[in-house]
Amino acid sequence: MSRAWILSLLSCGLLGCQTLSPVAAPAATPVLQRQNVSRNSSLTGTFKLHAQVTSKYVQQPRNVWVYLPPSYTPTQRYPVLYMHDGNNLFDRSTAFGGSEWQVDENAERLIRAGQMRPVIIVGIGNTAARMSEYTWYPDHIDGKPQGGNGAAYGRFIVEELKPLIDRTYATRPEREHTAIMGSSLGGLISFYVGMQYPQVFGKVGMMSPSIWWKDRAILADVPRLERSTQVWIDMGTREGRQPEVGLQNAKDFAQALEKQGFEHFRNLAFHIEPGGEHNEQAWAARIERPLRFFFGQ
Repeated sequence: MSRAWILSLLSCGLLGCQTLSPVAAPAATPVLQRQNVSRNSSLTGTFKLHAQVTSKYVQQPRNVWVYLPPSYTPTQRYPVLYMHDGNNLFDRSTAFGGSEWQVDENAERLIRAGQMRPVIIVGIGNTAARMSEYTWYPDHIDGKPQGGNGAAYGRFIVEELKPLIDRTYATRPEREHTAIMGSSLGGLISFYVGMQYPQVFGKVGMMSPSIWWKDRAILADVPRLERSTQVWIDMGTREGRQPEVGLQNAKDFAQALEKQGFEHFRNLAFHIEPGGEHNEQAWAARIERPLRFFFGQ
């Protein structure tokens, strides 16, 4: 597989996306102050930042953004959505190419309109090790081994990050109230973490998933996914240089889930986006759909 093809497909940033300068803040109240944010910031709503979170499982520290829903109060408990590529989710000043997913704008609108339950959204920043952390099978790109450190990244999320979030915020920690989601390779690692930790995650979101990785090895892992898991899959009709291949991969993946007992309109959703491309703008245009699937009123 050529590097040009990989770069065209993985628009989140093969070499890692821009990062927000760490904000000094007390550990107990990691507030993202407006004066510390770029003038180009597009954050909407209430945010806190855990700056440069370290781990004994993954080498590089990373920022973790936490979106709190309108009228958040510690006296109530909220579902939690964990999302990869946190740099790209909320703020154009940190997003790859200056385009963000507008997750915060969509969540604010849906919650205030009563179309979505109030939910805490955790954006896990990516690093230069993105390809390695978002895959659990190594593959060969241009004849060189790449990827395969997903197990360590999963342990970081489950054993270190989630306990931190549950200690700091008023979460509903049970699996039925905990989701994980990403796009491209981020969709791939969301499946892995959901498969590997069914007691932790009851919802898995896969936007434009990179099913092609390691000759579609993910298909062989489908039977390992807990059948009570809710799964969102989507794919645009204009993704990458061979959009028909990506679309067929997504269809094959959805069919593999169906064969394992996953049912549409119950715990499986497969959406095809006409004209949808493989970039942040495309995911912003349809992020409302998985948000409502997982947390709709």
